Amino acid sequence: MSSELLDALMILEREKGISRDVLIEAIEAALISAYRRNFNQAQNVRIDLNLETGSMRVFARKEVVDEVFDTRLEISEEEAKRINPNYRIEDVVEMEVTPKDFGRIAAQTAKQVVTQRVREAERGIIYSEFIDREEDIMTGIVQRQDSRFIYVSLGKIEALLPINEQMPNEKYKPHDRIKVFITKVEKTSKGPQIFVSRTHPGLLKRLFEIEVPEIFDGTVEIKSVAREAGDRSKISVHAENEEVDPVGSCVGPKGQRVQAIVNELKGEKIDIVKWSEDPVVFVANALSPSKVVEVLVQEEDKATTVIVPDYQLSLAIGKRGQNARLAAKLTGWKIDIKNETEARNAGIYPVEEQDFLLSRESLEDDEFSEDNE
Repeated sequence: MSSELLDALMILEREKGISRDVLIEAIEAALISAYRRNFNQAQNVRIDLNLETGSMRVFARKEVVDEVFDTRLEISEEEAKRINPNYRIEDVVEMEVTPKDFGRIAAQTAKQVVTQRVREAERGIIYSEFIDREEDIMTGIVQRQDSRFIYVSLGKIEALLPINEQMPNEKYKPHDRIKVFITKVEKTSKGPQIFVSRTHPGLLKRLFEIEVPEIFDGTVEIKSVAREAGDRSKISVHAENEEVDPVGSCVGPKGQRVQAIVNELKGEKIDIVKWSEDPVVFVANALSPSKVVEVLVQEEDKATTVIVPDYQLSLAIGKRGQNARLAAKLTGWKIDIKNETEARNAGIYPVEEQDFLLSRESLEDDEFSEDNE
């Protein structure tokens, strides 16, 4: 082994982050394999590497026995004592057996084994790095695509973006930079495999954490997210400090913060609503941008009946029922929407006029929506 190889080990340690001890172990295993294969030897051997000089020696290891049955693995006590009078039965004698031209053969044979061990070590490092980043967001570069996946470079490895995790309103081209949400990291025989998503609700949550300092530092908390990727999303936020406006923090000055997220998601509309532990208020907020007259709660079924003005019914339900569907996902409550005429005919409306005014005033105070239409 030459000093050039030792220099190469130091470069690998620095650039790949692989411990030199791991590489030395790989080389020793490769040299033992090369010795046995090329010199038809089966005995136990040990490789001695001098890291300072780059020299290499091979030692055969033989056990001291009374009667020798296999000269490749055993040595008699009498012969052992000729080497050193202190040897006893069951001791192990090491004898140098370095072949004359072993260096050339060993280098050729060891190369593949060392390369494989380095590759395995790199895979282990990559897996350790990315397993800690599950449910995190990263910026990647689109490399290529086939019928099942888009391959996104995350630096040291290509991640897989499946078709069902791609946003329907996006077209991906090579060299596009996109933010992706890491959904799963698997260890396989071919190395780590990383799956990412552009449709996961976690992507929206992480984007708000990046854009909104109050969310990042915990002043504002994201309570729930409901998303139909590429079209519309709703997010509920809450601040323990009553002096902090959680919705305003997320919207940002002149809407800059939420607009940056909308741009990243290629125009996906985002409603930001104030969370409340009171289902009446929370459900009314979640149905923004529509106005709500009354919310009737059935606690045992976790269901609500929401009454809206006649002219607001289509807005409350939304296109193809989207607004009501997202509100139900966001709140975790079933939502049945009726206009005032339907509710009156069903005998569940109106409430007493004074109660109605108080209820309406309470809902309007707590309601806020960020509608990008």
